[in-house]
Amino acid sequence: MNFRFKDFLIRVAVILLVLSVPLMLFLYAMQAKQYTNLTKEVRALEQKQEKLIEDNKKLVSDIAILSSADRIEKMAVEELGMHKAEKEDIVRVEMTGEKQ
Repeated sequence: MNFRFKDFLIRVAVILLVLSVPLMLFLYAMQAKQYTNLTKEVRALEQKQEKLIEDNKKLVSDIAILSSADRIEKMAVEELGMHKAEKEDIVRVEMTGEKQ
């Protein structure tokens, strides 16, 4: 009887081993597919990040150009008919600290 129990355990172990090999291969294939998908997603996100960085650089450059003092002064003079104030055009108003 002891021999039969050992034989039974050996058969169960072999069956488990035989079943576990395909299971392990299947799990490895699933993991490899997931890794491939994640790698593609990372590449796509990196490309998107690079594009956003380039767009941001362009926008910062545009802001610097559009907000330059020379450009603003030129627009004020040419488009709005403004001019720099002379000393006699400036009125100084002093406020006292009292509130009413």
